[in-house]
Amino acid sequence: MVGGVAKRDLHNVLFPKQRKILTHFGEDLLLAMKRRGFTKKLLCERTGFDHKTVNKVFAGDPGVAIGTYLKVMAVLGMESNFAEMAAHDEVGIKLQNIKLLEGSR
Repeated sequence: MVGGVAKRDLHNVLFPKQRKILTHFGEDLLLAMKRRGFTKKLLCERTGFDHKTVNKVFAGDPGVAIGTYLKVMAVLGMESNFAEMAAHDEVGIKLQNIKLLEGSR
């Protein structure tokens, strides 16, 4: 069990749109690896992860720890992308702007 959810059920925890996003994320990491001329073997060596784990990352497996994704991104020179993911909070900014505008009336 992982956080009260059986491993086999992790895929079902996400909504279809979220699963699709995670799948695309894994594919984007695979493309980034290939663009750099890296092999999966080299990525395994540099991350310290086994081949099975790296394949799960590229599949966008929801059971992979977020730290594992971050380590792969770091090896690919993309850790700053990870840091920026939550920084651009468009919904939060819009909500804040609405409150600010309501307060000025």
